Amino acid sequence: MSTADILDDLAARGLIHDTTDIDALRDRLGQGPVSVYAGFDPTADSLHVGNLVPLMLLRRFQLFGHRPVALAGGATGMIGDPGGRSSERSLLDAATLDSNLAAIKPQLEMLLDFAPGDTQASLVDNRDWTAPMGVLEFLRDVGKHVTVNTMLAKDSVKSRVESDAGISFTEFSYMLLQANDFHHLFNKMKVELQVGGSDQWGNITAGIDLIRRKEGAHVHGLTVPLVTRADGQKFGKSVDGAVWLSPERTTPYAFFQYFVNVDDRDVERFLLQMTLLPVDEVASVLREHQTDPGKRHAQQVLAKAVTALVHGQAEAEQAAGASQGFTRAAGELSGADWAELASSLPTFEVTPADLGRDLVEFLSENKAIASRSEGRRLIAQSGLTFNDEVVTEGRVLSAGDFNADGYALARRGKKQRFILHFSSNS
Repeated sequence: MSTADILDDLAARGLIHDTTDIDALRDRLGQGPVSVYAGFDPTADSLHVGNLVPLMLLRRFQLFGHRPVALAGGATGMIGDPGGRSSERSLLDAATLDSNLAAIKPQLEMLLDFAPGDTQASLVDNRDWTAPMGVLEFLRDVGKHVTVNTMLAKDSVKSRVESDAGISFTEFSYMLLQANDFHHLFNKMKVELQVGGSDQWGNITAGIDLIRRKEGAHVHGLTVPLVTRADGQKFGKSVDGAVWLSPERTTPYAFFQYFVNVDDRDVERFLLQMTLLPVDEVASVLREHQTDPGKRHAQQVLAKAVTALVHGQAEAEQAAGASQGFTRAAGELSGADWAELASSLPTFEVTPADLGRDLVEFLSENKAIASRSEGRRLIAQSGLTFNDEVVTEGRVLSAGDFNADGYALARRGKKQRFILHFSSNS
């Protein structure tokens, strides 16, 4: 397997949106390993599924013999990228960014191989070289080499300048900071390729131009298509908000379920772009899927593969087992099934004092549903079930609702499930 074969693999997966010079990039990759970087701003204490494709892109390069560099935007995260935004981002302080980065690092270690070796991944923080740089130094060493005309022509800036909200100088400078990142990594770590989503194209080419002007060197950029969904919904959003990589924010079971529920029109693309399955194996999965689409074989393979990458094989197996448990009625589940479900699903404790309480009131108080009014709406639509029975107005909790192990199952809509656990000793 040649180090240049990565481009053929990316093309087969539909993962090339733009490149600066595909022939020159192929020639360089054919000469031997390169260091390649992608950046992310630690604006939350977890990455989300929208970060998966660029991070998996780094992993793919690593598997083909290249050296990945994950850049945490400790500096740029304080400002926020104007691309894809219609308004100014909230500014974050250093302590918050430090805390976020510490939480994100274990997630990166699941996706990239940081073990010593020729392809060892690196994690860097652009605050380390940006914070010590003074304003005059920045204007002289970076600003001098970039014209305002060029910056205004970039789509990420142009759309904001033409909007009613406008753009602050703070966000306007984001492109220069990212360009300086590429220049710094080129000089200090010999990074020759930057990758990212297609919305990063303007920032990537700004860095390439800066390196050419200052160093006379030819480096490269490659972007992947932004992930979309066939139903028009935003990728990475569920009924409860963003789908995070952190198990504290999104449980492995909920993460698994998000991918199990992927539309048939999206599943091939997601298998190719979000898993490490070989292209021919994806084709085999899809052939089996087509024999009986109702079994959602491709979605099951997708969910298990992505969950294993993010949470580990054991969590993926457990989430898959919990998911299979829902193909049977609550009364058919064994004690082991219930224990597995309770470890994967949101579980709410019911005390003897709760018996006789209105079920909707209990669920609302425990945040299983947003409010009592949502509960009434669900009841009106027959969208709330308890132990496989449709909940009606005035339904109360009773000791008979719970099996010998103290478990009961509630469902909100078709996809969201949670456990109620009763203990007489509570």
